Amino acid sequence: MEIILSKEAGFCFGVKRALELTLKTLANEKGHVYTMGPLIHNPQAVEDLKNKGVLVAESLDEIKSGVVVLRSHGVPPKLYQQILDTGLKIVDAVCPNVKLVQKLVAQLKQNGYTVVVVGEKNHPEVMSVPGIVEGETLVIENIEQAAGLPWVKRLGVVAQTTQTCEHFRKIISVLLHRTFELRTYHTICEAAEKRQQNSLDIAKQVNMMLVIGGKNSANTSRLAQVCAMSGCTTHHIETAAEIQSEWLKGIEKIGITAGASTPPWIIDEVMDKLTAISL
Repeated sequence: MEIILSKEAGFCFGVKRALELTLKTLANEKGHVYTMGPLIHNPQAVEDLKNKGVLVAESLDEIKSGVVVLRSHGVPPKLYQQILDTGLKIVDAVCPNVKLVQKLVAQLKQNGYTVVVVGEKNHPEVMSVPGIVEGETLVIENIEQAAGLPWVKRLGVVAQTTQTCEHFRKIISVLLHRTFELRTYHTICEAAEKRQQNSLDIAKQVNMMLVIGGKNSANTSRLAQVCAMSGCTTHHIETAAEIQSEWLKGIEKIGITAGASTPPWIIDEVMDKLTAISL
């Protein structure tokens, strides 16, 4: 059995940066180190951080002292202000691409545009966008919602960084008919685009794809969707333990890709198990 590993699999720049900042903070600070929600969307990586001493807080009430690390997906503006008001030390590990989306949305709102984010309504990254919580910034998840948007004079649109380009284009084509002036920013992460394209290229060459990453990871789920839509049999797994030997019967070529928050050791474990099975 031939195994093809995507060259884009595993940690992206934003995730690497967030992990490095968190571990550096843990090494240099004497008090507790917290993240507001999981630092990244990978349960195994978050558990590893917990074992090292990084605590996950689901609300600000859980933190009485120490350092707060802002997760890679960002936090809602109101929560950010609340953290500032407590006087707690803040380490900003928000992905620069997410920060760009936040900045562009704020600019569009200031310039009088009705702002739309193409993405998942309840995803932490989308929730961190200015005006989302208050309902002043709109979220569109699908073409039906885009078609149902009331006509507005000026419309500004950005994308959740892990969306697919194809989905974003389809939404934009519908929104063109819902406004007089449309201003669009292509905010899909370049690394996410490359990962999706590389995974699709591999899926066209193999009999089966394994997509490794957290089930709560938007970018990993998107990879699985892209691979499955190519017609290739696709399995989204978090760890090597989920691999079933039955999947591999009659498989001559298997492709491996992984989400932006998937640790390298998990990818290695999957590769090792597949190699052992194929021997």
